[in-house]
Amino acid sequence: MYASIGRELIESLRNDTLVRAGSAREAFSIRPRSFRQAIERALANEDREFAETRWSDALSAYQGRNWGGVTLGQRAVASRTIRVAASPEQTFAPIQRIGGQTGWYYANGFWRLRGLIDNVVGGVGLRRGRRDPVQLAVGDTLDFWRVEAFEQDRLLRLSAEMKTPGRIWLQFEVNGDESGTTLRQTAIFDPHGLAGLAYWYALYPVHYLIFEGMLRRIGQAAIASGRSSVAGAV
Repeated sequence: MYASIGRELIESLRNDTLVRAGSAREAFSIRPRSFRQAIERALANEDREFAETRWSDALSAYQGRNWGGVTLGQRAVASRTIRVAASPEQTFAPIQRIGGQTGWYYANGFWRLRGLIDNVVGGVGLRRGRRDPVQLAVGDTLDFWRVEAFEQDRLLRLSAEMKTPGRIWLQFEVNGDESGTTLRQTAIFDPHGLAGLAYWYALYPVHYLIFEGMLRRIGQAAIASGRSSVAGAV
């Protein structure tokens, strides 16, 4: 905020902010919102802008990378990519089967422990599993996540419903070209106050190892699937 604008805002405090006259309703078509409505609208707009963000574009233009991911607004974003020698369809297949009986491809013991802790503190834990071992749709529950966005062979975004001091999303993007497929995994955390920031940075080393391992194993599963398809065709 420019200092000149801040100065005007401060000087305006001498004016009474409680409006009792109704003349403004007659002069203008604008209608006031309640405090609750204003907050809900702001959050909805922020989430919509976030949902429409292409992290491959946003992060490539961002130079402020540091330990703990990138901070965009109040959200912490940790994103990583790998190249996979498989088609987009083959790369997306193991992503589509994630969770439930398939598990999370890496450190499944950690995920089970996290689900147990979530149960203890009153969360849903891992007991919900998934509706179908292969098919996914927006709104489906997936362990302690919920499918927020799904585009076949291109995008899966999960919103966490576990107990945490903030909101968490986990997104997978698949983009193919002639030489193979780029798989991007992005974890986003919207912290609630200092407790949320402490949670993110304290667990970041653990999350780094787990998400790196998950991405690597998904790539390996995609390549194995591609080889199986070739062998079956032969």
